Amino acid sequence: MIYVGTDIVEVDRIKALIDRWPAKFLKRIFTPDEIAYCERQAAPGIHFAGRFAAKEAVKKALYAAGEVTPIFFRQIQVGRTPQGVPLVRLASLGQRALQVSISHTGRHAIATAILETDD
Repeated sequence: MIYVGTDIVEVDRIKALIDRWPAKFLKRIFTPDEIAYCERQAAPGIHFAGRFAAKEAVKKALYAAGEVTPIFFRQIQVGRTPQGVPLVRLASLGQRALQVSISHTGRHAIATAILETDD
């Protein structure tokens, strides 16, 4: 089976949350590696928004596939391959194949996750 999750967020919404509760919001949602990566970018808010959308998309795909255990944002780590392709790490993923795509503009970030299972 193939399951899809997608999410879109306004970049300004994520920036506002970071401005209002910088440490609390970042540490609740992102891993230290994700924070370090985003903060190295010229426009960190866009990259935080893209990763936020990716995490939401991954959760939606997993829940569509029947996952019943709560999935917390920090359990989902969004990285990159050496070629720049988004890469998701999630311990509970097991043998299931998961691909994610992230796009953003100055105003919006969108992500799609595709989960393939053997059922």
